[in-house]
Amino acid sequence: MALVRDLLGHFDANLAVLEERLGIEAVVNGTAIALRGPVEACAAAKVILEHLYNRLAAGETIGVGDVAGAVRHATAADVAESGVRPKAQQIKTRKRVITARTPAQSAYLECLQNNDLVFATGPAGTGKTYLAVAFAAAALESGLCDRLILSRPAVEAGERLGFLPGDMREKVDPYLRPLYDALYDTLGSERVERGLETGMIEIAPLAFMRGRTLSNAMVILDEAQNCTAVQLKMFLTRLGEGSKMIVTGDPTQVDLPKGQDSGLFQAIEILRGIDEIGHIAFANADVVRRELVGRIVAAYDAASQSERPDAKPLVEPSPAERTTDAPGAGED
Repeated sequence: MALVRDLLGHFDANLAVLEERLGIEAVVNGTAIALRGPVEACAAAKVILEHLYNRLAAGETIGVGDVAGAVRHATAADVAESGVRPKAQQIKTRKRVITARTPAQSAYLECLQNNDLVFATGPAGTGKTYLAVAFAAAALESGLCDRLILSRPAVEAGERLGFLPGDMREKVDPYLRPLYDALYDTLGSERVERGLETGMIEIAPLAFMRGRTLSNAMVILDEAQNCTAVQLKMFLTRLGEGSKMIVTGDPTQVDLPKGQDSGLFQAIEILRGIDEIGHIAFANADVVRRELVGRIVAAYDAASQSERPDAKPLVEPSPAERTTDAPGAGED
Protein backbone atom coordinates (compact mmCIF):
# COMPACT_ATOMS: atom_id res chain seq x y z
CA MET A 1 0.00 0.00 0.00
CA ALA A 2 2.88 2.36 0.82
CA LEU A 3 4.37 1.85 -2.65
CA VAL A 4 1.04 2.62 -4.29
CA ARG A 5 0.74 5.76 -2.20
CA ASP A 6 4.21 6.86 -3.32
CA LEU A 7 3.31 5.97 -6.90
CA LEU A 8 0.25 8.23 -6.82
CA GLY A 9 2.17 11.09 -5.21
CA HIS A 10 1.12 13.71 -2.70
CA PHE A 11 -2.57 14.47 -3.31
CA ASP A 12 -2.29 12.18 -6.40
CA ALA A 13 0.03 14.71 -8.07
CA ASN A 14 1.89 12.01 -10.02
CA LEU A 15 -1.34 10.58 -11.35
CA ALA A 16 -2.51 14.06 -12.35
CA VAL A 17 0.60 14.51 -14.51
CA LEU A 18 -0.07 11.18 -16.21
CA GLU A 19 -3.69 12.14 -16.91
CA GLU A 20 -2.75 15.57 -18.28
CA ARG A 21 0.12 14.40 -20.49
CA LEU A 22 -1.68 11.38 -21.97
CA GLY A 23 -5.24 12.70 -22.08
CA ILE A 24 -6.68 9.88 -19.98
CA GLU A 25 -8.65 9.48 -16.78
CA ALA A 26 -7.25 7.40 -13.91
CA VAL A 27 -9.56 6.17 -11.15
CA VAL A 28 -8.04 4.76 -7.95
CA ASN A 29 -9.85 2.03 -6.04
CA GLY A 30 -7.70 0.82 -3.16
CA THR A 31 -4.50 -0.48 -4.73
CA ALA A 32 -6.03 -0.76 -8.22
CA ILE A 33 -5.92 1.96 -10.85
CA ALA A 34 -8.47 1.95 -13.67
CA LEU A 35 -7.49 3.76 -16.87
CA ARG A 36 -10.01 5.28 -19.29
CA GLY A 37 -9.29 6.93 -22.59
CA PRO A 38 -7.72 6.18 -26.00
CA VAL A 39 -6.38 2.63 -26.22
CA GLU A 40 -2.81 3.62 -27.08
CA ALA A 41 -2.68 6.24 -24.33
CA CYS A 42 -4.00 3.77 -21.73
CA ALA A 43 -1.44 1.18 -22.87
CA ALA A 44 1.33 3.73 -22.46
CA ALA A 45 0.01 4.72 -19.02
CA LYS A 46 -0.02 1.07 -17.92
CA VAL A 47 3.63 0.63 -18.98
CA ILE A 48 4.62 3.86 -17.23
CA LEU A 49 2.87 2.96 -13.97
CA GLU A 50 4.46 -0.50 -13.92
CA HIS A 51 7.88 1.00 -14.63
CA LEU A 52 7.54 3.59 -11.87
CA TYR A 53 6.23 1.00 -9.41
CA ASN A 54 9.24 -1.22 -10.10
CA ARG A 55 11.56 1.72 -9.44
CA LEU A 56 9.85 2.34 -6.11
CA ALA A 57 10.10 -1.36 -5.25
CA ALA A 58 13.85 -1.16 -5.94
CA GLY A 59 14.21 1.57 -3.32
CA GLU A 60 14.18 4.63 -5.58
CA THR A 61 12.07 7.71 -4.97
CA ILE A 62 9.99 9.34 -7.70
CA GLY A 63 8.37 12.70 -8.13
CA VAL A 64 6.43 14.67 -10.70
CA GLY A 65 9.56 15.14 -12.81
CA ASP A 66 10.12 11.39 -12.97
CA VAL A 67 6.55 10.82 -14.12
CA ALA A 68 6.92 13.47 -16.82
CA GLY A 69 10.19 11.86 -17.87
CA ALA A 70 8.61 8.42 -18.13
CA VAL A 71 5.85 9.90 -20.30
CA ARG A 72 8.43 11.50 -22.59
CA HIS A 73 10.17 8.15 -23.07
CA ALA A 74 6.91 6.29 -23.64
CA THR A 75 5.61 8.78 -26.20
CA ALA A 76 8.85 9.50 -28.07
CA ALA A 77 8.41 10.05 -31.80
CA ASP A 78 10.29 6.91 -32.77
CA VAL A 79 8.09 4.73 -30.55
CA ALA A 80 5.21 4.99 -33.03
CA GLU A 81 7.49 3.83 -35.85
CA SER A 82 9.25 0.95 -34.10
CA GLY A 83 6.68 0.01 -31.47
CA VAL A 84 9.54 -0.25 -28.96
CA ARG A 85 9.50 2.07 -25.97
CA PRO A 86 13.06 3.24 -25.15
CA LYS A 87 14.46 2.39 -21.75
CA ALA A 88 15.44 5.36 -19.62
CA GLN A 89 19.17 5.23 -18.92
CA GLN A 90 20.33 5.53 -15.31
CA ILE A 91 23.41 6.61 -13.36
CA LYS A 92 24.02 5.21 -9.88
CA THR A 93 25.96 7.59 -7.68
CA ARG A 94 26.89 7.52 -4.00
CA LYS A 95 23.80 9.50 -2.96
CA ARG A 96 21.11 8.53 -5.45
CA VAL A 97 20.06 6.87 -8.67
CA ILE A 98 19.61 9.41 -11.45
CA THR A 99 17.23 8.47 -14.26
CA ALA A 100 17.13 10.18 -17.65
CA ARG A 101 13.95 12.21 -18.07
CA THR A 102 13.92 12.54 -21.87
CA PRO A 103 14.97 10.28 -24.74
CA ALA A 104 17.68 12.85 -25.53
CA GLN A 105 19.05 12.47 -21.99
CA SER A 106 19.10 8.68 -22.42
CA ALA A 107 20.94 9.10 -25.72
CA TYR A 108 23.36 11.46 -23.95
CA LEU A 109 24.20 8.91 -21.25
CA GLU A 110 24.65 6.16 -23.82
CA CYS A 111 26.81 8.44 -25.92
CA LEU A 112 29.01 9.15 -22.87
CA GLN A 113 29.52 5.42 -22.37
CA ASN A 114 30.51 4.82 -25.99
CA ASN A 115 32.73 7.82 -26.80
CA ASP A 116 35.84 9.45 -25.38
CA LEU A 117 34.84 12.99 -26.39
CA VAL A 118 31.23 14.15 -26.26
CA PHE A 119 29.78 17.57 -27.07
CA ALA A 120 26.40 18.42 -25.50
CA THR A 121 24.63 21.57 -26.68
CA GLY A 122 21.21 22.97 -25.96
CA PRO A 123 19.21 25.44 -23.87
CA ALA A 124 19.28 25.88 -20.12
CA GLY A 125 17.52 23.28 -18.00
CA THR A 126 18.15 20.22 -20.19
CA GLY A 127 20.54 18.55 -17.73
CA LYS A 128 23.69 18.87 -19.85
CA THR A 129 26.01 19.78 -16.98
CA TYR A 130 24.26 17.87 -14.21
CA LEU A 131 24.29 14.56 -16.10
CA ALA A 132 27.90 15.08 -17.16
CA VAL A 133 28.98 15.59 -13.54
CA ALA A 134 26.85 12.66 -12.34
CA PHE A 135 28.35 10.39 -15.02
CA ALA A 136 31.85 11.50 -14.05
CA ALA A 137 31.14 11.02 -10.33
CA ALA A 138 29.87 7.49 -10.96
CA ALA A 139 33.00 6.70 -12.99
CA LEU A 140 35.19 7.91 -10.12
CA GLU A 141 33.27 5.87 -7.56
CA SER A 142 33.50 2.71 -9.65
CA GLY A 143 37.23 3.10 -10.28
CA LEU A 144 36.93 3.77 -14.02
CA CYS A 145 39.05 6.90 -13.60
CA ASP A 146 41.50 8.28 -11.04
CA ARG A 147 40.23 11.85 -10.81
CA LEU A 148 37.66 14.38 -11.92
CA ILE A 149 38.65 17.64 -13.58
CA LEU A 150 35.91 20.21 -14.07
CA SER A 151 36.45 23.53 -15.78
CA ARG A 152 34.68 26.61 -17.08
CA PRO A 153 35.84 29.73 -18.92
CA ALA A 154 35.84 32.70 -16.54
CA VAL A 155 33.56 34.94 -18.59
CA GLU A 156 31.08 37.21 -16.83
CA ALA A 157 27.44 37.21 -17.90
CA GLY A 158 27.27 41.00 -18.10
CA GLU A 159 28.75 41.58 -14.65
CA ARG A 160 32.25 42.57 -13.49
CA LEU A 161 33.56 40.37 -10.71
CA GLY A 162 37.24 41.35 -10.76
CA PHE A 163 36.77 43.68 -7.83
CA LEU A 164 35.74 40.81 -5.51
CA PRO A 165 38.11 40.31 -2.56
CA GLY A 166 40.17 37.16 -2.00
CA ASP A 167 42.77 35.03 -3.74
CA MET A 168 42.44 33.42 -7.17
CA ARG A 169 40.43 30.45 -5.87
CA GLU A 170 37.96 32.74 -4.11
CA LYS A 171 37.59 34.94 -7.18
CA VAL A 172 36.84 32.10 -9.62
CA ASP A 173 34.58 30.05 -7.33
CA PRO A 174 31.46 32.06 -8.31
CA TYR A 175 31.96 30.96 -11.93
CA LEU A 176 32.26 27.30 -10.91
CA ARG A 177 29.41 27.10 -8.40
CA PRO A 178 27.08 25.03 -10.65
CA LEU A 179 29.77 22.35 -10.83
CA TYR A 180 30.11 22.29 -7.04
CA ASP A 181 26.32 22.02 -6.68
CA ALA A 182 26.14 19.00 -8.99
CA LEU A 183 29.06 17.32 -7.18
CA TYR A 184 27.49 17.79 -3.75
CA ASP A 185 24.20 16.38 -5.05
CA THR A 186 25.80 13.22 -6.43
CA LEU A 187 28.74 12.48 -4.11
CA GLY A 188 27.87 14.22 -0.85
CA SER A 189 29.66 17.11 0.80
CA GLU A 190 32.19 15.07 2.79
CA ARG A 191 33.30 13.05 -0.24
CA VAL A 192 33.61 16.19 -2.34
CA GLU A 193 35.61 18.12 0.26
CA ARG A 194 37.95 15.17 0.76
CA GLY A 195 38.38 14.82 -3.00
CA LEU A 196 39.19 18.52 -3.34
CA GLU A 197 41.77 18.31 -0.57
CA THR A 198 43.53 15.28 -2.07
CA GLY A 199 43.36 16.51 -5.68
CA MET A 200 41.12 13.63 -6.75
CA ILE A 201 38.57 16.29 -7.66
CA GLU A 202 39.87 19.44 -9.31
CA ILE A 203 37.76 22.44 -10.26
CA ALA A 204 39.62 25.14 -12.13
CA PRO A 205 39.08 27.90 -14.70
CA LEU A 206 39.92 27.12 -18.32
CA ALA A 207 43.12 29.18 -18.26
CA PHE A 208 44.64 26.69 -15.79
CA MET A 209 44.46 23.87 -18.38
CA ARG A 210 47.17 25.19 -20.71
CA GLY A 211 50.23 22.98 -21.04
CA ARG A 212 48.76 20.01 -19.18
CA THR A 213 48.11 16.40 -20.24
CA LEU A 214 45.00 15.04 -18.54
CA SER A 215 45.31 11.25 -18.25
CA ASN A 216 43.06 8.66 -16.53
CA ALA A 217 40.50 11.34 -15.76
CA MET A 218 36.94 12.41 -16.45
CA VAL A 219 37.28 15.95 -17.80
CA ILE A 220 34.31 18.32 -18.12
CA LEU A 221 34.28 21.75 -19.74
CA ASP A 222 31.07 23.61 -18.94
CA GLU A 223 29.75 26.78 -20.63
CA ALA A 224 31.97 26.08 -23.63
CA GLN A 225 29.97 28.50 -25.78
CA ASN A 226 32.10 31.17 -24.05
CA CYS A 227 35.36 29.71 -25.39
CA THR A 228 37.13 31.16 -28.38
CA ALA A 229 38.32 28.78 -31.11
CA VAL A 230 41.90 28.99 -29.80
CA GLN A 231 40.85 28.27 -26.21
CA LEU A 232 38.73 25.28 -27.16
CA LYS A 233 41.44 23.78 -29.36
CA MET A 234 43.85 24.15 -26.45
CA PHE A 235 41.45 22.39 -24.11
CA LEU A 236 40.56 19.52 -26.45
CA THR A 237 44.23 18.73 -27.05
CA ARG A 238 44.77 18.21 -23.29
CA LEU A 239 43.02 14.81 -23.56
CA GLY A 240 45.39 12.06 -22.42
CA GLU A 241 45.36 8.26 -22.27
CA GLY A 242 42.49 6.64 -20.38
CA SER A 243 40.46 9.86 -20.19
CA LYS A 244 37.03 10.93 -21.33
CA MET A 245 36.12 14.55 -22.05
CA ILE A 246 32.65 16.13 -21.98
CA VAL A 247 32.09 19.62 -23.42
CA THR A 248 28.77 21.36 -22.76
CA GLY A 249 27.38 24.66 -23.98
CA ASP A 250 24.25 26.70 -24.63
CA PRO A 251 24.19 28.32 -28.08
CA THR A 252 21.71 30.96 -26.89
CA GLN A 253 23.85 32.27 -24.02
CA VAL A 254 27.16 33.41 -25.50
CA ASP A 255 28.76 36.02 -23.21
CA LEU A 256 31.93 36.67 -25.21
CA PRO A 257 32.80 40.30 -25.97
CA LYS A 258 31.21 41.73 -29.09
CA GLY A 259 33.13 40.71 -32.18
CA GLN A 260 34.42 37.42 -30.75
CA ASP A 261 32.90 34.22 -32.12
CA SER A 262 32.29 31.12 -30.03
CA GLY A 263 34.69 28.29 -30.83
CA LEU A 264 32.23 25.60 -29.72
CA PHE A 265 30.25 25.31 -32.93
CA GLN A 266 33.35 25.51 -35.08
CA ALA A 267 34.86 22.61 -33.12
CA ILE A 268 31.71 20.50 -33.48
CA GLU A 269 31.71 21.04 -37.24
CA ILE A 270 35.45 20.40 -37.69
CA LEU A 271 35.35 17.17 -35.66
CA ARG A 272 32.09 15.87 -37.12
CA GLY A 273 32.28 12.23 -38.18
CA ILE A 274 35.45 11.31 -36.27
CA ASP A 275 35.22 7.99 -34.40
CA GLU A 276 35.00 8.21 -30.59
CA ILE A 277 33.54 11.72 -30.81
CA GLY A 278 29.80 12.21 -30.25
CA HIS A 279 27.43 15.17 -30.24
CA ILE A 280 24.08 15.41 -28.47
CA ALA A 281 21.97 18.46 -29.34
CA PHE A 282 19.16 19.09 -26.86
CA ALA A 283 16.09 21.06 -27.93
CA ASN A 284 13.57 23.20 -26.07
CA ALA A 285 11.36 20.10 -25.65
CA ASP A 286 14.14 18.53 -23.55
CA VAL A 287 14.01 21.18 -20.81
CA VAL A 288 13.36 19.30 -17.56
CA ARG A 289 14.11 21.94 -14.93
CA ARG A 290 10.42 22.78 -14.88
CA GLU A 291 7.84 23.48 -17.55
CA LEU A 292 7.94 27.22 -16.98
CA VAL A 293 11.64 27.27 -17.89
CA GLY A 294 10.81 25.51 -21.14
CA ARG A 295 8.22 28.15 -21.95
CA ILE A 296 10.69 30.94 -21.14
CA VAL A 297 13.29 29.42 -23.48
CA ALA A 298 10.70 29.01 -26.24
CA ALA A 299 9.52 32.63 -25.83
CA TYR A 300 13.05 34.00 -26.12
CA ASP A 301 13.70 31.86 -29.20
CA ALA A 302 10.48 33.09 -30.80
CA ALA A 303 11.38 36.71 -30.04
CA SER A 304 14.87 36.23 -31.49
CA GLN A 305 13.52 34.75 -34.71
CA SER A 306 10.92 37.49 -35.11
CA GLU A 307 13.67 40.12 -34.85
CA ARG A 308 15.80 38.21 -37.40
CA PRO A 309 13.35 36.50 -39.79
CA ASP A 310 16.13 35.16 -42.01
CA ALA A 311 18.21 33.81 -39.13
CA LYS A 312 18.70 30.09 -38.61
CA PRO A 313 17.59 28.53 -35.31
CA LEU A 314 20.16 28.92 -32.55
CA VAL A 315 19.63 25.39 -31.26
CA GLU A 316 20.94 22.87 -33.74
CA PRO A 317 20.86 20.40 -35.50
CA SER A 318 17.91 18.44 -36.97
CA PRO A 319 16.20 15.72 -34.91
CA ALA A 320 18.03 13.07 -36.93
CA GLU A 321 21.34 14.51 -35.73
CA ARG A 322 20.30 14.94 -32.12
CA THR A 323 21.84 11.68 -30.99
CA THR A 324 25.48 11.49 -32.03
CA ASP A 325 27.88 11.73 -34.92
CA ALA A 326 29.71 8.58 -33.83
CA PRO A 327 28.35 5.22 -35.06
CA GLY A 328 26.56 2.97 -32.62
CA ALA A 329 26.14 5.55 -29.87
CA GLY A 330 23.06 7.24 -28.49
CA GLU A 331 20.58 4.68 -29.77
CA ASP A 332 17.63 4.09 -27.49
